[in-house]
Amino acid sequence: MHLRSIVLLVTALAIAALAALNWPTLAAPTLVSLGVVTFDAPLGLLMLALTTLLGIVCIVYVLSLQGSVLMETRRHTKEMQVQRELADKAEASRFTELRAYIEAHHQQSHAALLARIDNLEARLTARAEQSDNTTAAYVGQLEDQLLGRHSTSITHTTPMNPTTPVV
Repeated sequence: MHLRSIVLLVTALAIAALAALNWPTLAAPTLVSLGVVTFDAPLGLLMLALTTLLGIVCIVYVLSLQGSVLMETRRHTKEMQVQRELADKAEASRFTELRAYIEAHHQQSHAALLARIDNLEARLTARAEQSDNTTAAYVGQLEDQLLGRHSTSITHTTPMNPTTPVV
C-alpha cells in the first residue's frame, strides 16, 4: 500500500472510532443556525453526515479521474501502436530501398568489372598475338640467317655440282 492510502485509511478509522465512542454526544440535539433559519438538530450527526458525503464525493471524483486517465492512456497506447506500425513500415521501406540501391550498385559494379575484365582479356589476347608474331618474326629471321650462313658456308666450302642437290 502507498503511504497516502494508509493515511486515508487511518483517518477514516479514527473518524469512525470517534463517532462510535461519542455517539450520545453526536446524537444530542442542539440549536443549529443556517444563517437565515435556526432549528433543533443533532449537530454532531449533521457534521458526520457532511463528512461522509464529502468522503463519498472525493472517492467518486478520484475514481472518475482515474477512469478518465485510464481511457486516455488506452487511447494514447493505441495511437502509439499506430505510429509504431507506421514507423516499422517506413523502416521496412527504407530497408527495401537500401537493398534495391545496393543491388543496383552491385549490378553496376559487376558490369563495370566484367567490362574491365573483357578489356583486359582483349588487350592480353592482342599482346599475346603480338608476342607470337614477334617471336615468329625473330625465329624466321634466325632461320633466314642460319640458312643464309649455312648456304653461304656450303657454297664457299664445297663446289656445287649440278647433279648433286643442295640440302
